[in-house]
Amino acid sequence: MAQQKERVYTIGELTRAITMMLEAKFPSIWVEGEISNLKTAASGHSYFVLKDSEAQLSAVMFRGQRNKSALDLKDGLKVRVYGSLTVYKTRGQYQLIAARIQPVGLGELQQAFEQLKKKLYEQGLFDPARKKPVPVFPQRIGVVTSPTGAAIRDFLNVLGRRYSNLNVIINPVRVQGAGAPPEIVAAIGDFNRLKNVDVIILTRGGGSIEDLWAFNDEKVALAIFDSTIPVISAVGHEIDWTISDFVADLRVPTPSAAAELVIARKDELKGKIEQLGSRLGNGLSRLLERSRARVERLLTHYIFREPGNFIRQYQLRLDDLGGSLQQLAAHRVQLERQRLQSLGHRLSASNPRAVFNRGYSLTIARSSGNVITDSGEVAKGDTVITELKTGRFSSTVE
Repeated sequence: MAQQKERVYTIGELTRAITMMLEAKFPSIWVEGEISNLKTAASGHSYFVLKDSEAQLSAVMFRGQRNKSALDLKDGLKVRVYGSLTVYKTRGQYQLIAARIQPVGLGELQQAFEQLKKKLYEQGLFDPARKKPVPVFPQRIGVVTSPTGAAIRDFLNVLGRRYSNLNVIINPVRVQGAGAPPEIVAAIGDFNRLKNVDVIILTRGGGSIEDLWAFNDEKVALAIFDSTIPVISAVGHEIDWTISDFVADLRVPTPSAAAELVIARKDELKGKIEQLGSRLGNGLSRLLERSRARVERLLTHYIFREPGNFIRQYQLRLDDLGGSLQQLAAHRVQLERQRLQSLGHRLSASNPRAVFNRGYSLTIARSSGNVITDSGEVAKGDTVITELKTGRFSSTVE
């Protein structure tokens, strides 16, 4: 029987085979360990080693995932890393491609954060309707922060460049650790009791969820909610969110952003005032020019060029109207006179005594005074009176 020839692998073939087996076996995995030998390349990729008491594992977190992570990586930090296993073929070394990194214990903290967030939301502490407006031009600014931290230096540097003569009152507190929440609550209470500032800024630099945990404290949230002075929360980096951010009247991503927002730049204000002044001046100039043009048009009008002729035209018009009025009045008088004459004639014709002019007479019984229209109305011996056109006489009926 012929001897079976053994398979001989090239390094590349063996590495590819191991890579396929490793990636198929561990497409996704959580690994817990301590970070060491952390290095971040110019490309933005972070390389480090995860180790425990028994072994170590090379790991890399590429720039895209690194930028999404809120965790500040550093040597000695105990973490849980989620990712996939592969082989770096050039070195023949297996390594972990990290997608997410959490400090150990984050699960419990995150759960507590979500529970408190839900509770305060249901109590109405996040309601936009109760948020107070932040003053546009505050004269006195109260800052609750650590007096030795980078946050206050960044804040004051930016504020100094924008408007150096503002009054800033710093109420120094611890911003992390078990003693931080009571100090923060007391500082907010001090400003509200003294009423010595127009706005309160609650700030600290970035850090892990444990570092920022003082700003996830329920008592701190209630102190912010109860403040009668507007509160701005500027805690951590832009990607960091705390309970204080949700309760505050305004949330800004960084301490520097708080300084930029709380007061406009002096040169920006000056430029805006100059711009408004220019617009006002231009508007007044246009109005004056339009008014001047209108006056010039009026001055060239016929009325102003020949005022005498204009007045004479109206005098002639008044004369014409006067003549027309007289004619109308005379005509009206004539019509009324004719109407009255006609009425007089009709009245005269209706007068019973008008018949006297034609030789008629009127006979009246003396005893009754009634007009006699029938001979049967008198008897022999009655006295009657006869009226003529001129005069009257009496007669005795025989």
